[in-house]
Order: sequence, then structure tokens, then C-alpha cells
Amino acid sequence: MKLKYLIYALLVMGIAYLIYYRISANKKLENEGGGSGGRNAKGGAGKALQVEGVVVSASAFTNNLELSGTLEANESVTLRSEVSGLVTSINFKEGATVSKGALLVKINDRDIQAQLQDALTKQQLAASNENRSKQLLDKGAISQEEYDTALANLQSLKAQSQLIRAQLSKTAIYAPFSGKIGLRSISAGEYLTPATVIANLASINPLKVNFSVPERYMAQIKMGSEIAFNTDGTNKTYTGKIFAVEPGINVQTRTLQIKALVPNPDSELLPGSFAKIKLSLDMDKDALLIPNEAIIPVLDGKTVFVSRNGKAQQVKVEAGTRTAENIVITSGLKAGDTVLTTGAMALKPDAPVKVSVIKIKQPK
Repeated sequence: MKLKYLIYALLVMGIAYLIYYRISANKKLENEGGGSGGRNAKGGAGKALQVEGVVVSASAFTNNLELSGTLEANESVTLRSEVSGLVTSINFKEGATVSKGALLVKINDRDIQAQLQDALTKQQLAASNENRSKQLLDKGAISQEEYDTALANLQSLKAQSQLIRAQLSKTAIYAPFSGKIGLRSISAGEYLTPATVIANLASINPLKVNFSVPERYMAQIKMGSEIAFNTDGTNKTYTGKIFAVEPGINVQTRTLQIKALVPNPDSELLPGSFAKIKLSLDMDKDALLIPNEAIIPVLDGKTVFVSRNGKAQQVKVEAGTRTAENIVITSGLKAGDTVLTTGAMALKPDAPVKVSVIKIKQPK
């Protein structure tokens, strides 16, 4: 019995020793790791983080806005008839250039011509009656009232003739301005109504470019300012000049609507094309530019890290125009500040930094 208990006691003591050994070993490892981490942490606090930065300096900057717009015809109209009738002739070729006042379409006018002849005959008879009545009135043979009736009849028939002539003029459709006519949708002999589209007529030299700019730039928009743009159909750059500005701001988009005229002598540009526009605004001779990657968006604005006395400091800034590579800083920085462009995710305020200064890319 005693041997049995002795064996049990030895087993318990052996298990207890193993547990003690494991706990001691773990503590030793933790102490070694902690000591190493502590040393690293302590050493890390004194070790400067290698980062890149730029020295802020004032330089000339032309504020170029990159916008999108649409090309429009200088004049454009959808041709329709004011009256109904059969088309007797079509006097234009599709896609051709027509001059202002050119006859484009003629509608059958025989019934209106007959009405006009009838009205002119009645008008001639009424004129003879009015003339005789006037002579009789001068002799006292008729009353003033009888003469007034004859005169009123003559005036009524003249008005009727003018009305018929107006209707007759509507049977001929003329080009309201010079331009290029599009595809026609009618044929000779077709019955035309005011709802029927005949063709589209557009004046495309010059063209108009319709675009808008943000409200904050409205004070810099000047009549006659030049724009440059290109379209998806060609790599060629075209230029135009601003000739019209909307007198008010669009309250939905907070933008100012603008139009520019673009010469188009060879008809290379077509209305409806998408235009990628570059508009040059005022030049700032003392602009502070920093790379876009230096900006750190925060909840209430933008910040950057700067190096001061070998330590990183987070500074709130206000920004202006952004280009593909740089952004204009309007407040928060001054010339001579060193702005950090890398390591933003690892940086904390007052962290020691070692800065490799790089050159900022100047806008083209």
C-alpha cells in the first residue's frame, strides 16, 4: 500500500515540476522578448524615420482649369412647314451648303392662288364702287354713311387679299440663314403638315463651345479670354474666345455658364462633339505649390506634415487649384517650410524624421 502511495506522490511531483518548468520557460521567453521590445521601443523613439520632402517656395503659377463642354452650331433650326399641302419640288441636296434666302421646298399653292385671284377681283370692283361713291358724295347725291360703307368694303377686301398673300408665302420654304443642310425626311409628292420635319439646317462656321466653371472662379472670367480644347475625334488642339457669359449662377450646380466662339473653316468640328477644355485664369506670381501626395484629408479639411527641428508636425492647410501633380496652398504654409511627401501613414506628431529633400515638379 505504501508503495502505491509513493508512486502516486512521485507522479504528482513530476507533473508539478513539468508545469513549473513550462511556466518558468514562458516567463523567461516573455522577459527576453519584452526586454528586446523595450530596447527596440526605446531605441525606436530615438531613431529618426527616413522620409522624403520638398521645400516650399513661391513660384509663378498660371491657374489652368480643365473643364468639359459641348460643341454647338452657331445657328441651328429644324425646318418645318407652316401650312399643309403636297410637296411639288425639293430644291436642295442633302449635306449641301445653302445660302440665306434660297428656296428649299415648294408646296402646291393652286387653291391659294385661286383664292387670291378671287379676292383681287372683288377688291378691284370695290375700288370702282368706292371711287363712284366719292364722286356722288362730292355732288351731294349720296350720304356720308353710304360712302363710308363702300370705303369699308374696299378696306376689308384689301385686308383679305393681304391675308391670302401671307398664306401663299408660306407655301415656299426658304433658308433662314446660310449653312449646311442635313438629311431630308420628305419626298416630292408627299403630303406635308406642320408636324413633319423636312431637314435640319446648321451654321457651323464658327461653332460655339458651351461649358461652365465653378462659382469661385467667376471673378476671373473675362470677355475675350482664350480657351484651348480638343475632342475625341482628333488630337489636334483648337482655340476659341469667350464671347458670352450667363448673367447669373446656376443654383443647382453652383456654376457659371459660358460660351466661346471657335473658327471652323474646314468643317473639321461637328456640333454635339464633346470638348476637353483648358481655360487659363489669372497668374499668381507667388503661389505655394506642394505635391498632391503630401495632402492628408481629415474630417474638417486638409493637413500636411512638415519637418521642424528634426520632428514631424501636423499642420492644417487650405488648398486652391489642383493640377495632375501639384496643389496650390492658400494658407497654413509659408515659403521655406519643408513638407513631407512620404511616410504619412507611419508619422505621428513630434516623431523624429530624417528628410531627403526632393525637387517639386513644376506645372507645365
